[in-house]
Amino acid sequence: MARKKQYDYFVALEHIASNAHKAGTYLLQLVENYTEAHAIEQAEKIHMLEKEGDHLVREIMNELYDAFITPIDREDIVEITDKLDDILDGINGLCYLFGNLAITEMRPETDKFAHLVVEATSGVLTATKEFAKFKNSKTLKKMIQEVNDVEADADQLYSQLLRTLFKNETNPIEIIKWKNVYDQLELTMNRSEQVVDLIDGLVIKNT
Repeated sequence: MARKKQYDYFVALEHIASNAHKAGTYLLQLVENYTEAHAIEQAEKIHMLEKEGDHLVREIMNELYDAFITPIDREDIVEITDKLDDILDGINGLCYLFGNLAITEMRPETDKFAHLVVEATSGVLTATKEFAKFKNSKTLKKMIQEVNDVEADADQLYSQLLRTLFKNETNPIEIIKWKNVYDQLELTMNRSEQVVDLIDGLVIKNT
């Protein structure tokens, strides 16, 4: 009887990270060319990636149930899987916000925040790839720091956008809408940082 091919958890994690980066790219395209029709089109692409992410999460969990040996501790695989999926969920949630809050146009510098999401998810993808060979990686530490730096930039932008919103916007409904959008963007950035910080800790734990 042929032996079952060993499941590659790192490839599956990279797949989720890749989908998160694609979703970030679609988000940027949505923000930069915002119309209701284009938003619906981009949101559908992101939703499909989120569904695929959920499938990959279930696949990883099913493999863990049956696995005798895993490359790192099971609970660590579960945690990094969940945190990667959280990034996708955050971006998908943004698309629902735009629709549910009846956003008709983007406020200034929303595209700048979306660019930071793309940078962060790109860094997460690279760090996830490097994590597969963390014992010999020459660039993993650098990528972790780069994502941390991008998240720090996002913190500053978040504070700046909130100040501008509360100072200049007179419509309370618009304030509520955009406070929700900015909060979700900031949450997505925080989740990207959480992934690389977890990877950093797992490298220390496993070396």
